[in-house]
Amino acid sequence: MTDLFKYGPWAVIAGGSEGVGASFARQLAQAGVHLVLIARKPEPLDATAETARAFGVQVRTLALDLTRRDSIDTIVAATDDLDVGLLIYNAGANSYGSGFLDGDLGRFHDVIDLNITTQLALVQHFGRQMRDAGRGGILLVGSMSGYLGAAELSVYSGVKAFGRIFAESLWLELREYGVDVCELILGVTRTPAMQRAGLNFDVPGMLVSEHDDVAREGLEHLGDGPVWIAGGNARQVEKRNGSDRAALVLGAHEAMQRMLARR
Repeated sequence: MTDLFKYGPWAVIAGGSEGVGASFARQLAQAGVHLVLIARKPEPLDATAETARAFGVQVRTLALDLTRRDSIDTIVAATDDLDVGLLIYNAGANSYGSGFLDGDLGRFHDVIDLNITTQLALVQHFGRQMRDAGRGGILLVGSMSGYLGAAELSVYSGVKAFGRIFAESLWLELREYGVDVCELILGVTRTPAMQRAGLNFDVPGMLVSEHDDVAREGLEHLGDGPVWIAGGNARQVEKRNGSDRAALVLGAHEAMQRMLARR
């Protein structure tokens, strides 16, 4: 495992209550890094915090809805006295899927706020501190969905594409200041959120990652930005970058229908 303490004594994990976020918390706690865990649901948040405290680190929890603009002020105030050297933005699950024309525009804006608006605000706030300190790490959790359009995921796919390009640009800007930036691209990962969504993990030939594994991979390769593709999915991502967009989008759409067990 990378020497994670080199980034600083405290890490902030947005989306740190379950799945990949909880795995980040446990692994950082094992490395001796103190934690600020942020998530919407207090019960799993508190459970993950207790697990992390068992490793002897300090843990602060913030049960917040990150689609609300006032959540940013709350986070800034709650961490003002801390030396935060690592920001992990893992709070980007798809919170709303619908055909665009028939969907609720307000809920689409929630997807944008969760994946873009709040992420930008926290990256700027903590990134400035890291730049001034001359060290730090920013790990943004992305998705293979950002490489292709998808039916009923038009806004989610779009925000994930934005996240990757943003990470690449940020990596260029901060590398001279000793701040590592990496977008960790996830494929299909066995998490509580994906299980609740009813995904079929047993489609023949589909790569399925475990949340502990992808968290470990992300922390180990934080210094290998601007993008790291987890779970052995690099070849699949390369295929999604081809120029025949119609064929690629249609092929991915058909695969998604099989994964969701639709007929």
